Amino acid sequence: MSYPRALARSLLLLALVPVVLVQLVATVVPAVVVLVHPGIAVRRLTGRWRAMFGRWLGREIPVPYAPEPGPPQPDEEGLYRHDSQLYRSPRLPAYLAKVDWFAKDPALARDVQWMALFPFVVLLIVPLGLPVAPWAVRAVAAWSACLLKPGAARKAGGRRTDRVLLAWARLGLLVVCAAVQLVLFGITLVLFTFGFGLGLIFLIPLGLTHMRWLLNLRRSYASWGGVTIERPYAPPREPELRPDGLFRVNNTLYKTENMAKFNAHWQWVWHDPASWRDLSFLVVDASVTGVIAGLPVVAGIYGAWGLALPWVWTQAFGAEWSRWYGAFFGDRTLGLLVGVGLVAAALAAAQPALRMVSGWTQGLLKPTAKEELRRRVERLTQTRADAVDAQAAEVRRIERDLHDGAQARLISVGLTLGAIERLMDTDPAKARQLVAQARETSQTALTELRDLVRGIHPPVLSERGLPDAVRALALDTAADVTVTGRLEGRLAAPVESAAYFAVSELLANAVRHGRAAAVAVDIRHVGGVLRIRVTDDGGGGADPSRGTGLRGIERRLGTFDGTLAMDSPAGGPTVASLELPCALFSPKTSTS
Repeated sequence: MSYPRALARSLLLLALVPVVLVQLVATVVPAVVVLVHPGIAVRRLTGRWRAMFGRWLGREIPVPYAPEPGPPQPDEEGLYRHDSQLYRSPRLPAYLAKVDWFAKDPALARDVQWMALFPFVVLLIVPLGLPVAPWAVRAVAAWSACLLKPGAARKAGGRRTDRVLLAWARLGLLVVCAAVQLVLFGITLVLFTFGFGLGLIFLIPLGLTHMRWLLNLRRSYASWGGVTIERPYAPPREPELRPDGLFRVNNTLYKTENMAKFNAHWQWVWHDPASWRDLSFLVVDASVTGVIAGLPVVAGIYGAWGLALPWVWTQAFGAEWSRWYGAFFGDRTLGLLVGVGLVAAALAAAQPALRMVSGWTQGLLKPTAKEELRRRVERLTQTRADAVDAQAAEVRRIERDLHDGAQARLISVGLTLGAIERLMDTDPAKARQLVAQARETSQTALTELRDLVRGIHPPVLSERGLPDAVRALALDTAADVTVTGRLEGRLAAPVESAAYFAVSELLANAVRHGRAAAVAVDIRHVGGVLRIRVTDDGGGGADPSRGTGLRGIERRLGTFDGTLAMDSPAGGPTVASLELPCALFSPKTSTS
């Protein structure tokens, strides 16, 4: 790279600093207020910088984003699903899927990290590196390419530096969320004023629900601190149509459906404890998150700003700026040390602060004990119904397989034996041929019966237990499967069967859909819970909401109050975690 070209590129990098700062705001705000399309447009601008840095380095930088979700597909009832909600129209599920795709893409966090650090990196390297401009430009381009490329799958969460910088960027996003929450609380006060003061009662439920999208986003952000928060809202109420044509909501009857629906919605929002917990969170969280997350963010920005600008200004341009705060008592070196200390303290506090904010969020936004009990009862009721349906379907399958397979062959054997009986005296040679044919048919019927029994409950599972049964299953898998862990006793037979077939489905998916070459299965029983972890090196992208096989595993485990958690980013790896509450029996007293 020639020096004049490097000098021109250095000036371009300096000119990009305010552009990237505006781009940072235009990216973070859509991620917070769920204006997806402006965020996607800004993402395309990031793609231009990615291509530019690739040209400067003489190589292509791969695009890291997950593929955009396709249009939602209707189920057998013509409804469209997103998470646990069903919709009549595909518009809202498609929009929400795009929100999840944009906001939950790991590449978004890397883009935000790059945009937040780009001004400081450019202002530190480019002015000081003007004498060696080609080196400085290439250093900025290489650093940008490292952040803007797809994130490599790293064990134990990646390098510590990456985790710290990402935690600090996430704290900045939480500060933006807290500011938006203040705005939403102001909107709530306005809606309550018009609702209660002017009698516009239709605004009151809106005052308690308009902020749910942001608080659901905060619940998802709690995972950054290792906390999982379920949405606590009760299911919507629907009016009951009586035989006399009236609509009932609790103990009140309505003549029109619209009025009944409005009052059902009103009572659903007003009596839901989660609505008032959300409102309390809006009031208090701005100060709590502002202090916990804001201090490291302000310290990092303050320190980096004081670290860079006064030193660069005086050294590069010869101007005197000793009164500026970056030069303590007129001493630029002391200002440099203070700036380094502030940045170091901000980065050191980033991860603990992120965990504190997540714990605080969990304290107010998690479901109450009553709501968790209601969900548990509802889930168990649904899974029991699914288990009954699955059992009936399994009985029909077994009956069909027996009727079309083994039963037909046994009938054929019976007819062949009758023919042999008639030919024994008249045509012994033909009778011997029929005997051989009957033997083949009986062996085929026996093989089909064995396969059918193995599909119902594998003999190795009854004889050796779950870990050995999974090892036997691994031998029949095309990928290289490693099974670790052991159980000190035996599980109840239904639990063993559910866990075995769940692992079997996950192994099949890893090979068939993920094209995995290596799979690791770890089986443990800790604290009264069977925990199975299946990790593969496939292409990733597994989603229970889009796969009938994974949803089948959820239903199978749900019968025993078990859960399936998937972590499958695009490009892999895929980690499936199964948990089944159960007790261990000693081998002598095993129920299997």
